[in-house]
Amino acid sequence: MPRKRLENIIKIAARKLRHEQTAAERALWDELRARKLEGRKFLRQHPITFDYFGQKRFIIADFYCAEAKLLIEVDGGIHEEQEEYDKARDLLVRSLGLRVLRFKNEEILAGMEKVLVSICSAWG
Repeated sequence: MPRKRLENIIKIAARKLRHEQTAAERALWDELRARKLEGRKFLRQHPITFDYFGQKRFIIADFYCAEAKLLIEVDGGIHEEQEEYDKARDLLVRSLGLRVLRFKNEEILAGMEKVLVSICSAWG
């Protein structure tokens, strides 16, 4: 796939995900945006590209802090049905030298403070 075409696909996909945030993603973004959490910069629906057997591939992180090399995923109900996919994706992300935290929608909506403490303790 030509590089320019892949970049356009990534841009469109990330934009679409930003516009279709869940309530939990919105709530967490309100806490992370504008360096509100310990001055760390987070990006939402951020594409991460990598090379896979000579082919450019990408994933889109719900939230990403480059400084901490930390990717945060917010899991809705669909993730109960794709547990193996999520495990494989997390292995891939770790192989890229990044850390992954996963939170369920309910965890975020019912216990934001606990989620934020977990994120802060992941700085490393």
